[in-house]
Parts: sequence; structure tokens; C-alpha cells
Amino acid sequence: MNAPTFDLARPALSVVAPCYNEASSLPVFVERMVRTCDSLGLIYDILLVNDGSKDGTWERIKAITATSPGIVGVNLSRNHGHQLAVTAGLSLARGECVLVIDADLQDPPELLGPMMIRLNEGYDVVYGRRAKRSEESWLKLLTANLFYRLLRALSDVDIPRDTGDFRLMTRRIVDRLNAMPERDRFIRGMVAWLGGRQTELVYDRDARFAGQTGYTFAKMVRLAIDGITSFSTAPLRVASCLALLGVALGGVIALYISLGFLTGRTIPGWTSQALIIVFFGTGQLACLAIIGAYLGRMYTQLKGRPLFLIDEITTFPGTSEPARLAIDGNRESSRVR
Repeated sequence: MNAPTFDLARPALSVVAPCYNEASSLPVFVERMVRTCDSLGLIYDILLVNDGSKDGTWERIKAITATSPGIVGVNLSRNHGHQLAVTAGLSLARGECVLVIDADLQDPPELLGPMMIRLNEGYDVVYGRRAKRSEESWLKLLTANLFYRLLRALSDVDIPRDTGDFRLMTRRIVDRLNAMPERDRFIRGMVAWLGGRQTELVYDRDARFAGQTGYTFAKMVRLAIDGITSFSTAPLRVASCLALLGVALGGVIALYISLGFLTGRTIPGWTSQALIIVFFGTGQLACLAIIGAYLGRMYTQLKGRPLFLIDEITTFPGTSEPARLAIDGNRESSRVR
């Protein structure tokens, strides 16, 4: 008997799921995601993007695609980071609408149904906003809360708070997002910048199904810096304000010294001098750090290297030839992004 075919050329829905060390949670994630998509009666594909995992994630993905129609495995050449893994998946997604969801099951796949209802009401983007985060430390909650409020205060774009990359988008938004060339990507901010009709879906975020989060503190800090520097020039204005403050304070100090010299009063000793040196030295270093952050972004952007490299794509053996050609075409175009 011939193997069944599954035409991925024109799916109604594409699901993009970045995976990093998710071997334990993948079978459950795929089972829940497939069940949810089947319940909606849509032709779909699910793209599992392996972001340089160090466990058996890629082997698990290949095993899943070998037995499951509609599942596409994408193996990146190395760990590119969550945002670029999502970008790689979006470059291959061909659905009329695209869901971005992590494979750790913190964002419930079953919310696709309510999101589809909102999208069918005429919205371009339906993003999940977290009302509750299960089993997260008070430090994580505090820092996340501060970050989102700081970002909203500094950003030139209204980026919704308490949101991640869990969202459902129309084809038009995805095409525009794929056309944005910046390397240091902050996808939730980029989608907000695109505008259109966007709405939220409030939900309680679950705990990880298995394993540890791939977002270390250092990665979270880098993501925060990318978010602020991508959508705000306020740090540069802070540097300008510090420079003006330094000039004003320097003028006051110079006037004080001149008056002391003219009146014969004793000038304060090394303590005041040390404070002046520390103030100006710290201000200069802060300004250089801010300017360096923006220059670094310009440097990496101007090099023009690919955003990501794909080593391998695996699909169900019965996938139709047009679908394979479409996947290969997207793979080659993604190599030169």
C-alpha cells in the first residue's frame, strides 16, 4: 500500500515551535498541539525548530516526523537563540495564519481555538498576556515586572506588558515581519511596531512540563537590552542629559573654586576632589557604555551575515513533492537572510 500524502503547500495554519533541550516535553507537546489543530478541522503544519539542543531533541524530532504527517523538523546549525529560532521557523511557515508557541508547554496549545475566534473577528494579531505565572520565583516575577514597565516607559512603540512571543498572526503580518532585516531581534516589539489590529488573550501560564528553562539570567539581560535599544533612543538621551548635568556641575565647581581663590578661603582637600573625579569618571563610562551598545548593534548589522543557518529539514515520508520543493526553496532563501 502506498504511503499517504500530506500536502503542505498551502496549509491554513502553521505552528512555529522553537525547541531547546525539549526532548522530554516534545511528545506531549506534539500530541496536544495535533489534537487541538485537528479539532479545528484545518489543514496545518507544525514546524519544530531545533535550536542547537544538547540533549536528544533533534533525534526525537526526526522520530516524530517519520510517523506524523504535517510535522516538519528544522535543525539549525548551532544555538542561535530563541528569537532567531522563531525567525527561522517564520521564514519557513506558509500558513494563512501562523501560531508561535514554545514547546515547553508553559503556553497551553488549547488556546489556539480562542485565538482563532479572535482572528476571525478581523484582528491581525492575537497575543497572549500572562495573568499568572506558575512556579516562578519572586525574583523572576519582580525583574520581569520592572522590565516591561521600563520598556513601556522608554519605548517609542506601545509594547504590551506581560507578553511573550506566544501569538497568532495573519499571513500579512508574518510577511512583513520576515521582511524586517535587523539581526538583534525582539519579536514581540517588532510585531507591535507593525501595527494593524491587535488584541490580547489573557491566560494563566503553566509551569514547564519538564527540564529547565533555556533563558538564563544573562540571556534575559541581553533580551532586555535588545528590547530597549531596538525600540528606543531614550538611553542616548540619558547620556546627553548626563553630559549636560556634568557641564553644569563643572561650572558650579569652577565658580566655587574661583570665589574661594578671590576671597582667600581654603579649598576643600582630597575628599571633594575624589568625589568630583568619581562623578565625572562614572558619567563618562556610562555614556560610553550606552553609545557602545548602539554602535555594537550597527556593527553586527553592517556585517550582513545570515541571521541563521539551517543544517537539515525533515518531513513525513509521504509529503507531496510540491510541498518538499516549497520547503527546499524556503530553506535556500533562509540561508542568505
